[in-house]
Amino acid sequence: CVTLAARKRSLVHQEGLPKLPVPPLKQTCEGYLAALEPIVSAEELDHTRQLVGEFLNGGVGERLQKGLERRARKTENWLSEWWMQSAYLDCRMPVAVYTSPGVVLPRMHFQDRQGQMRFAAKLIAGVLDFKKKIDSETLPVEYLSGKPLCMDQYYQILSSCRIPGPKRDTVVNYAIGKISSTHITVVHNFQFFVLDVYNSDGTPLTVDQLHMQLEKIWNSSLQTNKEPIGILTSQHRNTWGKAYNNLIKDKTNKESVRAIQKSIFTVCLDAPMPRVSDEKYQSRVAAQMLHGGGARWNSGNRWFDKTLQFIVGEDGTCGLVYEHAPAEGPPIVFLIDYVRIEMVRSPMVPLAMPQKLRFNITPEVKRDIEKAKQNMNIMVHDLDVKVLMFSHFGKNVPKKHQLSPDAFVQMALQLAYYRMYDTCCSTYESASLRMFKYGRTDVIRVTTVDSLNFVQAMQDPAKQVGERVLLLQKATQTHKNNTYNAIHGQAVDRHLLGLKMLSIEDLTSMPEIFMDTSFAVAQHYNLSTSQVGSKTDCVMCFGPMVPDGYGVCYNPMEEHINVAITAFNSCEETNAARFAQAVEGALLDMRALLEDAAATAQQ
Repeated sequence: CVTLAARKRSLVHQEGLPKLPVPPLKQTCEGYLAALEPIVSAEELDHTRQLVGEFLNGGVGERLQKGLERRARKTENWLSEWWMQSAYLDCRMPVAVYTSPGVVLPRMHFQDRQGQMRFAAKLIAGVLDFKKKIDSETLPVEYLSGKPLCMDQYYQILSSCRIPGPKRDTVVNYAIGKISSTHITVVHNFQFFVLDVYNSDGTPLTVDQLHMQLEKIWNSSLQTNKEPIGILTSQHRNTWGKAYNNLIKDKTNKESVRAIQKSIFTVCLDAPMPRVSDEKYQSRVAAQMLHGGGARWNSGNRWFDKTLQFIVGEDGTCGLVYEHAPAEGPPIVFLIDYVRIEMVRSPMVPLAMPQKLRFNITPEVKRDIEKAKQNMNIMVHDLDVKVLMFSHFGKNVPKKHQLSPDAFVQMALQLAYYRMYDTCCSTYESASLRMFKYGRTDVIRVTTVDSLNFVQAMQDPAKQVGERVLLLQKATQTHKNNTYNAIHGQAVDRHLLGLKMLSIEDLTSMPEIFMDTSFAVAQHYNLSTSQVGSKTDCVMCFGPMVPDGYGVCYNPMEEHINVAITAFNSCEETNAARFAQAVEGALLDMRALLEDAAATAQQ
């Protein structure tokens, strides 16, 4: 639920933002058929072509299009509410692993609780400083190719929380309204504390004060035999919805849960992870950020419904996990880049002991916790994570050859997939719609006829270097055009979603094109990818979108590329490490191709 005050506050810069357009129907139908061409058989494509023709010319498409244009005139953004519902709040899979992305921050060089406390205190102070910028609206507006972006998501990430429902969840934002939150939640050894982060005069606590308060929390939560109440939030949403209602029947529990939901954000003070080799470290930390490592480790040291949770481990592992419904990755990464940590020494004022949140564990709640532990451990064993720190080159190589770095990495993913499976698949790359008011994302469909031609040429020994390079140039140019169209509100997928949602709301019969196997294939993204650029050398990661797919998140830096790859062990065909190896090979082969061509040109 997004309330008005936040809307008003961020509207200062927002007034001039254009509304999300509804693309022309014919354009979307053509784009849809083009997207299907490389991923479905010729027979299926013919059948779909027929259905699309009927949809376009039989009056159904036209009627839905008009309805969508009406909705666009009447609302601030015709898509945002539908998107939040269909992509997140209606989705009943656990948020941990399935929708919440994790971010791994560079490893900190502390190995003890002192270092952990100090770092956590600095981190909290940095985020509070960022919050001051949001509250006073002095956050600099971001631009993309000269156009201002919608800043609304920044107002959704603090003091907000997802709340489970029996069939559909909601998101509540406490940043708005008369009394905004003044506390954060801190979890240590599965025990939750309310930490007030402002003095009585409204100034934020200093790093020293925060450090002192964290010490108190640490010292009063040394028992490790506590029930991990937070693990309930990692369950399937319907299961958690029932357990939630059980839990909050008790008044004490209800107050404790409310205190977590209302807090500005959560800090998880984690126990050290099991030791692993340096080579496996990055992959293990990425998994740790997504799920906490299991019931024996840190999975109970979370409240997965909380929009923002910073994780600070005793062994120097740091990062965060965020609930995806209110915001995309870029605002989160912007916040991380902002929180550059500096020390402030300050006079000491004695502060009250942070309040420990009490939970009454009834036999019923205990049963729910045991079930959640079992399911979490299954989930942990099923997630396969490989972080590839590709060190051979970064954006510098594609840029030298006048190619878009993003398109270059995407073509490497296509080539890697084709080499492993001898076919290409439906591929999702998220594109930001923040040029428009309350814009979220659309899909850049990466697999095109041109990308297919390129990967096939790479595998065909008869093809010459020159021909391969031309096909690579053409494929990256097509990708660049598709990206441009997507960020300007002219992609295919959200428009189709809008038409489909409208036909559901109008209770008319579902148009044939949405019941067609091609539509199911198009929506089954075996490769779900996202470029999240950050100045900080961090790695973002998320789980696969489908049981037999990969989740791939990459951050191309100037001279290296961080890539996090996830898959499920329960699928025999997928393997994150093998795919990572294929990606590394593809990137190196593509550089070699460009260099061969350049050398030949010079002769």
